[in-house]
Amino acid sequence: MTTTEPTRTPQNADEQRPLRVIVADDQAAVREPLAAVLDMAEDIDVVAVAADGTQVLAAMATTAADVVLMDLRMLVMDGTEATRRLSEEHPDTAVVVLTTFADDDSILAALSAGARGYLTKNAGRQDIIRAIRAAAAGQSVLDGEVQSRLLATARTRPPAVTQPLPQDLTRREREVLALIGQGLPNRAIAEKLFISEATVKTHINNLFAKAGFQDRTEAVRRAIAAGLV
Repeated sequence: MTTTEPTRTPQNADEQRPLRVIVADDQAAVREPLAAVLDMAEDIDVVAVAADGTQVLAAMATTAADVVLMDLRMLVMDGTEATRRLSEEHPDTAVVVLTTFADDDSILAALSAGARGYLTKNAGRQDIIRAIRAAAAGQSVLDGEVQSRLLATARTRPPAVTQPLPQDLTRREREVLALIGQGLPNRAIAEKLFISEATVKTHINNLFAKAGFQDRTEAVRRAIAAGLV
């Protein structure tokens, strides 16, 4: 699983409260146990469960969740459409997809709709909890398998017209972007460049501000389009 640095202040930084989470899955046998397991974490409060996208939006009308853990294939309203609606109507709520599907179309549709993270159901409890925490802090979270498929897709599909990288990027910022494009987390980037993880975070924040990146997915695509990967 890979993450990148936040582009905004963590939602619960000032209040020091548990993260409010909605679990959405059309199978009760998955939804209920998952909610119970997550609720055991001290910093997570599962405030609602939902069987489809319409139930997620209804729950959001009464409780402002920080993160929605979203299945994709659901009846009535699927996870991709629910993610799009959440991005438009509740932009401060992060969506982390948790699904059995890791095909290119599902990944790209969910990320394009605004999902901040994408995990497969092979992810363990701690991976899911880390993803929820990271997403709430504004980080983009991708399962290792998803990251690999995204990179492969970006390399093999015809390139879209992409805005060039800013001319004022420093050499180090370009190096960091290239390593992000390879799917490396901050710790690995720090080891690769022989600098501290805090310095990596500073470079990433500067890089994202200059280039206008919204999340890691965009950074990966732009790195590939620029020939850095």
